[in-house]
Amino acid sequence: MNVSKWVSMILIVSLLKPQISNGVSEISQQFLDFANKDEVFNWMVGVRRKIHENPELGYQEFETSKIIREELDKLGISYKHPVAVTGVVGFVGSGEPPFVALRADMDALSLQEMVEWKHKSKVPGKMHACGHDGHVTMLLGAAKVLKHHTHLLKGTVVLVFQPAEEGGGGAKVVVDSGYLENVKAIFGLHVSPEQPLGQVFSRSGTLLAGSGVFEAVITGKGGHAAIPQHSIDPILAASNVVVSLQHLVSREADPLDSQVVTVAKFQGGGAFNVIPDSVTIGGTFRAFSKDTFMQLRQRIEEVIVGQATVHRCNATVEFASKDKPFFPATINDAGLHKFFQKVAGSVLGVNNVKEMSPLTGAEDFSFYQEVIPGYFYFIGMKNEKNEKPASLHSPFFQLNEDVLPYGAAMQASLAATHLLESQSQSSEHKDEL
Repeated sequence: MNVSKWVSMILIVSLLKPQISNGVSEISQQFLDFANKDEVFNWMVGVRRKIHENPELGYQEFETSKIIREELDKLGISYKHPVAVTGVVGFVGSGEPPFVALRADMDALSLQEMVEWKHKSKVPGKMHACGHDGHVTMLLGAAKVLKHHTHLLKGTVVLVFQPAEEGGGGAKVVVDSGYLENVKAIFGLHVSPEQPLGQVFSRSGTLLAGSGVFEAVITGKGGHAAIPQHSIDPILAASNVVVSLQHLVSREADPLDSQVVTVAKFQGGGAFNVIPDSVTIGGTFRAFSKDTFMQLRQRIEEVIVGQATVHRCNATVEFASKDKPFFPATINDAGLHKFFQKVAGSVLGVNNVKEMSPLTGAEDFSFYQEVIPGYFYFIGMKNEKNEKPASLHSPFFQLNEDVLPYGAAMQASLAATHLLESQSQSSEHKDEL
């Protein structure tokens, strides 16, 4: 390419970028205005409350899936079902490349809702205590926004309604289904009850930890509590195991390499005067790098087996299973971070786009990021009237429905803008050739 052609190309690109930037701002404002319309907001609230009243656990989200499909049918959006047992994957736009994906998780938790209100969970022992009913609603809201503005879509948005995030690894099953093979980027969000409404929070690189679970059975010899010398006490052995596991972080881990080991399950015995034959313990472990994670896994097993042996017991340790797979760390793509900041700033205002520190929570969104450039962020929803909102996974958790238009507009704007910029980059590449 000669010098004059290079100069022409640079001039064209420099003229094109302000137009794209202005277009992003205009699209974002259109989307937010549309999502804030009374009829759209009221529709989203109605859908969310219907889902909230009927919570379903991982891979059991049959009614939730039905509601999603009914709403997509009303919007005239095509979809594939079932995906990963109960999941739904919708398509809005041209039906042609490029493809960008938006994801929402669908499952609830095994909790009894303690909030007394008109739309309280109707299913005993089950509750949407992590905001997934809101996530589904915001993705349906984004679908409505995008469908109404199809003329602005320079490609196809893939709508991923995913089952079983709460430990079931539904994301991995969706990935294995093959429906995301041609997707160039994927975006996901999570509500944050402690952060202000209308603000978003994320970071480039590692955002959330890798996560695993373990369960161990420590076996001794049961007998009468009054004559312990005739028994081999698994409760004593298990107690020492719990204490020793805490030393893995306090004495073996690099203080600058955050790790967590928590024993949250301890079951053994049923009578005050009987030493049981066995004790079962279980818990979770977290780390931000794969090497650290695998080292922690190895040491957990060594400590449990070793401490059991010291106390004349036997121990078997099990880690991830098909139902509870290891979750990789959630690592945001650096290029998408810059893109996110720009789009979020155009939707919410630059001052409402915040950087955050990594958290030791975990998300199966990380399975998408292992095969597709992905970006995960938190969206604030703190209600000013509630000074101390209940945390996620609390039976007193409440979703502030005012967040729904923000989430819908954010997701729709990220998808539409990514398609717009992908087309622009493709055109530039063709011109260079």
